[in-house]
Amino acid sequence: MHVVNTTDLTKIYDNRYIALNALNLRVEKGQVFGLVGPNGAGKSTTFRLLLGLQKPTAGQLQVFGEEMSAERADLRRRIGYLPTNPTFPKHMTPIAFLQFVGSVLGMPKDRAKIQLTRLLQAVDLAGAASQPIKGFSTGMLTRLGIAAALMNDPELLILDEPTSGLDPAGRKQTIELIRELSGRDRTIIIATHILTDVERVCTDVGIISAGRLIYSGPMADMRRLARQGTIAVEIEGNTSAFEQELHTLDDFGSVRYERIGSEFRITFLGTQGLNEYLHRVLALIDRTGVELLHVDTGSDEIEEAFLRRLEDDRTRGFLRAAAWAAALDGNTENSDRKEEADAGIPGHPSV
Repeated sequence: MHVVNTTDLTKIYDNRYIALNALNLRVEKGQVFGLVGPNGAGKSTTFRLLLGLQKPTAGQLQVFGEEMSAERADLRRRIGYLPTNPTFPKHMTPIAFLQFVGSVLGMPKDRAKIQLTRLLQAVDLAGAASQPIKGFSTGMLTRLGIAAALMNDPELLILDEPTSGLDPAGRKQTIELIRELSGRDRTIIIATHILTDVERVCTDVGIISAGRLIYSGPMADMRRLARQGTIAVEIEGNTSAFEQELHTLDDFGSVRYERIGSEFRITFLGTQGLNEYLHRVLALIDRTGVELLHVDTGSDEIEEAFLRRLEDDRTRGFLRAAAWAAALDGNTENSDRKEEADAGIPGHPSV
């Protein structure tokens, strides 16, 4: 079941700023989904639309299989939400604040007391339950915010940058809390720009850049992308023969290469270890009779895989913009050139 399902979801502010650009997001029941992207990528805007706090400019949005809107308070009662850097009434205690949250949610007082007692224990704030909130650290405020988001025992929990501003100990405690909250028939969506947090807790990940979802899939697939290895070899001799034979490595995994003079940077994406890839490259060098001058190896981490996705998306965006500009320039000297430019105009299938 899709807990969240968006189709071409778009949000434009003041007819000029595109915060979301045809976002297609699917989140399944029971997933811990990490929505990852730099600041300003559209993560918080996505959440405001999911909660019905803002109206989309275009596209469709369903939560729990039903259309979300400002009027759907019934859907919002099934969602818990922690905003970025939450604020609280400083004079209140956690007990008083959570009682207030329960009253806003329409919870019976007895049920609210039982729930807040359980939650304060779960978020490790039972010892500070009667202390004024004004003396709380950032980590304590985050945990109190998570407790407030859980008061209605939500089916969907949305956490916007829950580890932002926390020290390493606070981050670790928050991540462990999120891990404990996962499962139990609950779906969790976490927005963050901290890749290590996503790797530690999420089952699935989506990468958002400039309002567009440029990658979505299981965390295991992102780890597989991160296992991408690069072998750089500098050779001399019949380099053309070596280059022509590189395709024979494709039966071993996905291979691409870049040539800079006598150096070849060969990138593998597969399940084998880098040493096995190196063995195949060295065998190819021996088979084609070229002389090896230098060899270097390296592999990516999760963060490099993420940054590479962003860079690839920016490059594609630049090429689309350049093609569009060429088309608008009106230069029709060469019909072949015009056809290439037209391929990048928004609305064409290639865009």
